[in-house]
Amino acid sequence: MNKGKKHKIPILSFFSGGGFMDMGFEQAGFDVVWTNEIEPAFAEFYGQGITSWKRQYKLLSQRQYCSISNTNSIKEISSNTIISEAFENKIPSLFGMVGGPPCQDFSINGNLEGFKGKRGSLTDAYLYKILELNPSFFVMENVTGLIRVKKSAKHFLELLDIMSEEYLIDWEILNSLDYGVPQSRERIFVIGLNRKHFNLSSIKIDLKGKWFPFHQNKKYETPKKKYNWPQAIEFGNLNVEKPSDIPYQLCLESCLISEINESVIPNASEYFKLLGDKKRLYSIKEGETNRPSFKRLHRYKYSPTACYGNNEVHLHPYQNRRLSVREALRIQGVDDSYVLTTQNLLSKKFKMIGNGVPVPLAQAVAETLKEFINKLVDLHHEEVESI
Repeated sequence: MNKGKKHKIPILSFFSGGGFMDMGFEQAGFDVVWTNEIEPAFAEFYGQGITSWKRQYKLLSQRQYCSISNTNSIKEISSNTIISEAFENKIPSLFGMVGGPPCQDFSINGNLEGFKGKRGSLTDAYLYKILELNPSFFVMENVTGLIRVKKSAKHFLELLDIMSEEYLIDWEILNSLDYGVPQSRERIFVIGLNRKHFNLSSIKIDLKGKWFPFHQNKKYETPKKKYNWPQAIEFGNLNVEKPSDIPYQLCLESCLISEINESVIPNASEYFKLLGDKKRLYSIKEGETNRPSFKRLHRYKYSPTACYGNNEVHLHPYQNRRLSVREALRIQGVDDSYVLTTQNLLSKKFKMIGNGVPVPLAQAVAETLKEFINKLVDLHHEEVESI
């Protein structure tokens, strides 16, 4: 098992979307060897964005291209097919699975159909696929409604109880704002370590309690409460100063693009045109985000959760428009080297972006996991040498 330190640990990625979770794990030193996305537009975006991103950082040659490995539903793909496509039937001794099953059925803002919903049942499918493939570890990301809504929480905890026979499991609710993303986005992360693949008794952890150091790579401690965030102001106010104590990284302004640069930054000029009564739109204050729709963000505050359904993309703080595709990508912590070349398809682009895991949050979790696994691998190696 000591090979895990010398070589990048391979990862199978499910519900890959635009690849934001994959980017975080790649940056942490894992190797995403297989991907799965059923939505054709998302699969197309994955190929464009991940390819341009990897080329920028010399992870691919100009001739190479990243594409989704399998575009079938997780319910239709056999484990044998996955092993064949990912590993050519040679299963490595150490590999993992990551995925964020569609979450609309658990979302507080969704229909709350839970596990009975079409999308909710995919969470069941993902967890049972883990038991079939038997990876060394897994990661699952989902909305907090999975644990905060009573009828969903009961079934979810029952599923984890079933899995706990094979996996040591821990979970935590994390907020992307704590990890340097200018967006308050709470999500539940579940980590599982295979009891047969690791000698868990070799490390001093409480196997019955909270054992995984989820918060190890936090950048900010409770920033929502710590800083004196600005109140809403009249739209069009030009004389606005940033509060001195608030980190610029956590302000929406760090993601915004000036009109001068729209034409030179990829995807910066892509946004929905605002239709309707201009007078009414002008009356919406900068920072007035407690509205059911037409939320206008504050330049020196974080964005509420980026969830762009029905073309309801947040309003720019001081320009009369919605946010652009590039600005929304930045709010999710996506590097500007990630470029979507397909024209139009704005609804699909914003939906893909809103579905994603903020890259810095995914990277922080991945780095903590890698360090934890390497520690287990080192201890195993020391035990073998002492025999």
